[in-house]
Amino acid sequence: MTERDFIGYGPHPPRVEWPDGARLAISIVVNYEEGSEYSLLDGDPEHESNNEVPSPVPPGQRDLANESFFEYGSRVGVWRIMNLLDAFDIRSTFFCCALALERNPQVGPEIVRRGHEVFGHGYRWEEYFKMDREAEREAIRKTVASLQKTTGERPLGWYVRYGPSVNTRELVVEEGHFLYDSMAYNDDLPYYVQVNGKKWLVVPYSLEVNDTKFWRGGMVTPSDFFETMKNTFDLLYHEGATHPKMMNIGLHCRIVGRPARAVALQQFLEYARTFPDVWFARRIDIARWWLEKYP
Repeated sequence: MTERDFIGYGPHPPRVEWPDGARLAISIVVNYEEGSEYSLLDGDPEHESNNEVPSPVPPGQRDLANESFFEYGSRVGVWRIMNLLDAFDIRSTFFCCALALERNPQVGPEIVRRGHEVFGHGYRWEEYFKMDREAEREAIRKTVASLQKTTGERPLGWYVRYGPSVNTRELVVEEGHFLYDSMAYNDDLPYYVQVNGKKWLVVPYSLEVNDTKFWRGGMVTPSDFFETMKNTFDLLYHEGATHPKMMNIGLHCRIVGRPARAVALQQFLEYARTFPDVWFARRIDIARWWLEKYP
């Protein structure tokens, strides 16, 4: 990983020109992880600790309630989200855990058929900063091979659970076929870093405009999510009159795929669609535009 950068674009961000003069590029990310989380059935020593509600089940016993929360995302939530995006003619990026798609083989082909981007999110939904370098390298290789099999496409971007290890970015660049990663939360625009002497593109992500806050704390009602999305949109759209920006929206099938929360997403998309000069884009489209226009 590179040294820390506290300056970035500073007080003079670039005057970005998005396609068709858009003031704001909106990247919707759908995290597809269900079935790849920690599970005693997969040989893990403990059950998944990320829960809709605090788990009273001892770590070494199966938490059947939490397993069912995850299953909802695969059985129901992913289809509701894809149908909602179809209704607004929006193409998104799917952060795909490879094992999750192996366990629901209907999803991968539909992601591609509906025009969404297949993006690498690890073989499993696990912390890569806990791995040594060789184990992480093998996980990247295994993920790419699996996603090619389940979707027919290879990922061109990479992002792992919570955050990267000190080796992740170097390994992604070393792999040789990725175009960018999203392993940062530190800007409203893409930017370049140096990795072993090579210029490398980062398309930042967000944990603020992200439905995980329903599970982690910070959001209680669907209106909390709508307000967060709307406030972010309003400010970035206002700034975009002179300096166009990028907005990230992070979704999870088991979370915003629930009916009440899906309505909040629907309301936001209806709101955003009333504004001109807004570009709903897959992350790969943003990355390719940046690589071409701002090399």
